[in-house]
Amino acid sequence: MRRDSYVSKNAAPRAVYAARLTGTMSKTRFHNLFRGSGSFMTAEADSHDVLIVDEAHRLNEKSGLYRNQGEHQVKELMQAARCSIFFVDDDQVVTVDDVGHSQALQQWAQRLGAEVTELSLASQFRCSGSDGYLAWLDDVLDIRSTANPVLDTAEYDLRVVDSPAELHRLIEQKNGKNNRSRVVAGYCWTWPSKKDPEAWDIEMPEFGYRRRWNLSKDGSLWIMAPNSVAEVGCIHTCQGLELDYVGVIIGQDLRCEAERIVTDVSQRARSDQSVKGLKSRAKTAPLEARELADRIIKNTYRTLMTRGMKGCFVYCTDPALATHLRSRLKAAGQEVAPKADAAALQEQPSPDTAAPTNLPQWPLQTVSEAERAAGAPAIPVLALKFAAGSFSDVQSLEDGAEAWVAPPEWLSLQPGLFVAQVQGESMNRRIPNGAWCLFRANPGGTRNGKVVVAEHHSIDCPDTGGRYTVKVYHSDKQLSPDGEWLNTRITLSPDTTAPGYEPMVITPEEGDAVRVVAELLVVL
Repeated sequence: MRRDSYVSKNAAPRAVYAARLTGTMSKTRFHNLFRGSGSFMTAEADSHDVLIVDEAHRLNEKSGLYRNQGEHQVKELMQAARCSIFFVDDDQVVTVDDVGHSQALQQWAQRLGAEVTELSLASQFRCSGSDGYLAWLDDVLDIRSTANPVLDTAEYDLRVVDSPAELHRLIEQKNGKNNRSRVVAGYCWTWPSKKDPEAWDIEMPEFGYRRRWNLSKDGSLWIMAPNSVAEVGCIHTCQGLELDYVGVIIGQDLRCEAERIVTDVSQRARSDQSVKGLKSRAKTAPLEARELADRIIKNTYRTLMTRGMKGCFVYCTDPALATHLRSRLKAAGQEVAPKADAAALQEQPSPDTAAPTNLPQWPLQTVSEAERAAGAPAIPVLALKFAAGSFSDVQSLEDGAEAWVAPPEWLSLQPGLFVAQVQGESMNRRIPNGAWCLFRANPGGTRNGKVVVAEHHSIDCPDTGGRYTVKVYHSDKQLSPDGEWLNTRITLSPDTTAPGYEPMVITPEEGDAVRVVAELLVVL
């Protein structure tokens, strides 16, 4: 008899799915289908046929009430089944204890000698299937730069409202149709109603607004309980689930200062367990703790703002953040995009700037040598052939510049940026033939899944006619006896609708290492 289970760390998805199945099969049958991630500490090897592990990024290291049992949940889940399927999104890591990120999965699979198949979801149904909205969120929350600095609200219904009372009223109206809309918030308010049912948790008297956190009576079924729209949910009762419309209250832990997104973990409620342990970590590794706090806060709001299939309404306690979000929206039917849209920045070159004559469309404003000498910010424009074959530092970038352009207003200028034109059809799903793109030279960190400029003696790219190429990067790694991760295979894949393009596979036997020259940031 087969033994298959759906596994999640959060109880809410399991409770909701079980409730949906009530009446369709025996309770015993569907009860055994849903398991918590901490219930495999003593499971025998291969005792299950298939385990589907949802929201794997939320897995913890230890299990039990006090998180002091077992060895590692990833290891236990891999050992317990003949086939373990992990759905992971590193951008949804929202607590200090979340350890199931993609790198940890790869490391444990390697240690256990597991055969690994890695797939990427090319599309999704969340948020009206709008990949553009997800990319816009990454950009506007400063998670990563993308080609979507402006959101067309005709693509996805996002609204920034002026008060929490208005937000809740709009969500209650939407919820009246089918009970599929809720309000959620960042964890910036304490939970006095947990001990005193008559107390209020989220209070903003200037708006006549006061509400209670969820979980008081509906528990993990809050997202579908008949009257729970009057309450405010949190990350733990909505992650992994979808609504039609979501209202998000953004607290003071996420603000906009001098047109930059800043996070402030000190604004989190003292009862917030998701950042517990950061203070002690900051004593020994302050930079690491700060980066983790920044990641948790941004990921939390990204996750909350992607719960709505049809729309997301937002109230910001920081007025500057509300202004910032509105500046990055394009209303339906609006012909002129906001100033942050790179397309709106197109201007003619300055008279004293010699722009290359083969550029029919110059995507950004050119900067003259005189303007550069006076301190005007500028990014070099390079021939991609030069970029791939010549430079190794910022000085080389400047030496090879054909011209200089002003950075978009939404971009934070940093060393290593350059603009280049990409020719060919091998990446036309992401980069149209002839498009001007913004790159970052000599990128650090993981390159997996990113579009990069790569160079290797074995490359013979039909688009570039050289030993370099623009492709999606993926590497397979193996743990060496010395404990170092080594590349066993690098795959450079096209992303195109055009026929005739195949992935380029490079192994260590082919000589020198693949050199990642730059990574794509934005298609201009």
